[in-house]
Amino acid sequence: MFLQVGLILAAVVAFIVLIIVISLLASAIRVIPEYQRAVRFRLGRITGLLGPGLVFIVPIIDTIVRYDLRIEVVDVPQQKALTKDNVEVTIDAAVYLRVVDPLKVAVTVKNHVPAVATFAAATLRDVVGMVDLDTLLSHREEIAKKIADIVDEHVTPWGVKVTGVAIRDIRLPETLVRAMASQAEAERLRRAKITIASAEYEASKIYLEAAETYAKNTVAVQLRQIDALLEMAREHNLIIVTPSSLEFVALPLALSKAAQQQQQAAQQQGGPQQGQSSG
Repeated sequence: MFLQVGLILAAVVAFIVLIIVISLLASAIRVIPEYQRAVRFRLGRITGLLGPGLVFIVPIIDTIVRYDLRIEVVDVPQQKALTKDNVEVTIDAAVYLRVVDPLKVAVTVKNHVPAVATFAAATLRDVVGMVDLDTLLSHREEIAKKIADIVDEHVTPWGVKVTGVAIRDIRLPETLVRAMASQAEAERLRRAKITIASAEYEASKIYLEAAETYAKNTVAVQLRQIDALLEMAREHNLIIVTPSSLEFVALPLALSKAAQQQQQAAQQQGGPQQGQSSG
């Protein structure tokens, strides 16, 4: 009976040992993806960089800290800043960063993402304070690049690279927005008035030339009168009856008859010339 009890105890102990060994082996194996690296600490000291792939650590003695090497988009808290010409603006921005040296990040900065965002916010306020509102609105990309360069220079010793800064929104005070809208409307009205005045000036020159032409040529005036009468008759479906003795009706008829006579005379002169050439 004692033998059976001993065998049972041995089996239980072996099972417990097996469970412990399996647990230790499981905790000793790590899989690091291609886009990550792991910093290994052994008894509190950095012993190297692990990954990517399957890595082994010593359980209990070793610990690892993973860092993502992909670009991260970090939202900068909305900042109220004062421009050089004393206009308060609210700016919404984002920082694009990536870890380039996990070993430096592990020992130089705690929570590098909020640290970069905080410094970027301070830099944003400083840079905005050095430019006026017109420059801020019209050169947004250049200002964003300047902020990115300053932040990148500051965080490079941390093992972090800032690849860019995006200024997503610039909000102006409501009173200033209304004033700018009024100014834009006034500018549009000014341009419209200039266009109308220019068109009227050109039209007046044409009218003057027409008046000079009519003053020199009474026939043109009479033809224009007939045109106006015919146009009015067409628009209002009217029949205009005039005496045949009116000068402005008789004169065009006489001109038309004279033109026909000139054309016939030209044709008659052309006939004999052709006959002589053929003879």
